[in-house]
Amino acid sequence: MNEGFKRKLGRSGIEVSALGLGCWAIGGPFFYAGMYDGWGDVDDAESIKAIHRAFELGINFLDTADCYGVGHSEEVIGKAIAGKRNSIVIATKFGNFGNEATKTLHGVNLAPDYIERACDTSLKRLNTDYIDVYQLHEGNILISDVEPVCMTLDKLVKKGKIRTYGWSTDFIDGAKLFADRTNCSVIQHCLNIFEDAPQLVKFCENNSLASINRSPLAMGFLTGKFNAESLLPKDDVRGAGHSWIQYFKNGKPVPEFLEKLNSVKEILTSNGRTLVQGAIAWIWGKSDNTIPIPGFKTIKQVEENAKAMDFGPLSQNQMNEIDGILYKRGR
Repeated sequence: MNEGFKRKLGRSGIEVSALGLGCWAIGGPFFYAGMYDGWGDVDDAESIKAIHRAFELGINFLDTADCYGVGHSEEVIGKAIAGKRNSIVIATKFGNFGNEATKTLHGVNLAPDYIERACDTSLKRLNTDYIDVYQLHEGNILISDVEPVCMTLDKLVKKGKIRTYGWSTDFIDGAKLFADRTNCSVIQHCLNIFEDAPQLVKFCENNSLASINRSPLAMGFLTGKFNAESLLPKDDVRGAGHSWIQYFKNGKPVPEFLEKLNSVKEILTSNGRTLVQGAIAWIWGKSDNTIPIPGFKTIKQVEENAKAMDFGPLSQNQMNEIDGILYKRGR
């Protein structure tokens, strides 16, 4: 395993593995707007074993949020890192609030006193006295809210509760509002072969910010296990009916994306890679600053994801080929 494949979390200087673990799925079932927002049932013992296997394979970066399972993902991580905290880098997110008992999210709260309470609650669940990276989880907020949010985060840095912070947003104008804060080190955004984000990636490079990449496998689409006949259940976020889900509609893979995947599958699986490993390699090929965080529920998934580090990024020629096919452009 290529344990030397590392990245820096922007201007914070914190070193992490070039691949992280996305911990949404291990949060288990929860609800938003009357629909399932999780990835089905989970086995916490398997989740913890999978995290431990990731550590063995050189992955030391975990990304979660307080809303995943309405706290459950953080609790699982807290158990998994027991006795290992100093060697692990934890990123979590804030902004959503809900009811832990009913596993239901109710909305957004960005009031300064709420943010500090949310941080304290996350610290307790994670069984730690500091969070490495604390990220705003509401992607599009009022400009007037940015300053009080950042001031609160700066106070949390000063108190030692967090080391650095960032924003999970796909809007570059939003990212710009955080970028000039000394304690901001990361922008988390969507990035996969279906959803390139060249402006955000370049913005992060130019501003000493790490580009943390959610949905690197397009919500599992890029595992290659779906076809035109596939149908996901209602208790899976991809089949629940959320309007913002773009790769699946009513639980079925969108044909346009099946066609796109077929057009580049041969390139992604060249050199002995699996499709998953090729999709991750494409992200590394975009920039030396990118850190994909694919999700997982099993040890096997973690092992396949981690193996991508042995292969590293796609070659420039492979990147150019994919650009030419999917985006009709060269690099």
